[in-house]
Amino acid sequence: MDIEEKKQKAADWFQNLRDQICASFEQIEDDNEGPMAGREAGRFERKSWDRTNQSDGAEGGGGTMSIMRGGRVFEKVGVNISSVHGTFTEEFAKNIPGAEEDPSFFATGISLVAHMNSPKVPAVHMNTRFICTTKSWFGGGADLNAPLPDSYDTASFHSAFKECCDKHDPDYYPRYKEWCDRYFYIPHRNRARGEGGIFYDQLNTGDWENDFAFTQDVGRTFNDIYPELVRRHMNESWTPEEREKQLEYRGYYAEFNLVYDRGTTFGLKTGGNVEAILMSLPPEAKWP
Repeated sequence: MDIEEKKQKAADWFQNLRDQICASFEQIEDDNEGPMAGREAGRFERKSWDRTNQSDGAEGGGGTMSIMRGGRVFEKVGVNISSVHGTFTEEFAKNIPGAEEDPSFFATGISLVAHMNSPKVPAVHMNTRFICTTKSWFGGGADLNAPLPDSYDTASFHSAFKECCDKHDPDYYPRYKEWCDRYFYIPHRNRARGEGGIFYDQLNTGDWENDFAFTQDVGRTFNDIYPELVRRHMNESWTPEEREKQLEYRGYYAEFNLVYDRGTTFGLKTGGNVEAILMSLPPEAKWP
């Protein structure tokens, strides 16, 4: 395949994964029998956006936001896909592999953040992407963000991603778990953002098909394990005190995304859709 075929194949997969995840989450809404079962089951609403094009057409692309709000289980969840191209600023290009020689870029990917009604159901983040400059690579991962951590849930989440990684390279899981722990850390709070998972970037082993297969398996693994964790707890009740802990935890989550998250920076620096970029922020949060 030439690079254009690779771009299209990756973009098609991210769209397909989006459809699978949205269907899975809507089924959870239908199956819920918990404290908010009297609500109407949540459904995703899709909104497409186009990147502002310059007259020469050098900047372009766009994406689709899929957002569910106020559901029985999901208080707010976004599953966004995008494919954009353009030119990095001279300053930003210095930080991107292969962009100093030529600042042109292409990026396609999926980004998901779920904030739950119940503090007993862990929030979660997942994204995978394919980026091209004069070089090309895959990146992404998934990490669990529980306001009230549960050791069984955490172990299940990590076990699923270890199995996913081990199928491709036994070095992947320890490397990507440590990378996740290091990346999703809030220095000014001296604490991790959540219970970790895996995080990888600049994956280019020289075998594009294998790297793409791994990235696909990361998405499939997420869509297998996370709904399982949700279903474990979605029918349980919770206390006002537990809700307060959840809201305070969300404050830490928001701090990380606004101060340290590279995806937020990348989207804002490349003229992305602000609503889509800040989709990750919780609908309600508190600071102690």
